[in-house]
Amino acid sequence: MAISARDIEALIREKMPNATIQIEGDDGVHFQGLVIDESFRGMNRIQQQRSVMAIIKPKVDSGEIHALGLTTRAPE
Repeated sequence: MAISARDIEALIREKMPNATIQIEGDDGVHFQGLVIDESFRGMNRIQQQRSVMAIIKPKVDSGEIHALGLTTRAPE
């Protein structure tokens, strides 16, 4: 079952309701994303990305998402 960029955004938004989230990808399995959230303040980039990946892990494990390239940061 293919997943949409909008579905991924909704998954992340459930856990990060105040985040700025942009997810792109049109082949149903490979995506690029930008997540900006205050919860990232004080975290290094790896910690930020791990927190987002933990949210989508079930979809990665099921094969619905093959790859999500992420850019993450705290708001300026």
